[in-house]
Amino acid sequence: MDIETLKARIVVLEEKRESLLRLLEQPNLGTLRIDVNQALEEMDDLLDEFKRTFPDNATN
Repeated sequence: MDIETLKARIVVLEEKRESLLRLLEQPNLGTLRIDVNQALEEMDDLLDEFKRTFPDNATN
């Protein structure tokens, strides 16, 4: 996989992260809140690792 493809997938991942943040604002999540928080933590870890591995190609 080339860096441009990887970068495009990171952009999609960042967009999906925003969706999870909006979902987290919902008051009726119940125990699903735990799963949403876990997904956000894992996404943040992936984004941080990408930025550390490719600092010149980070999307932000």
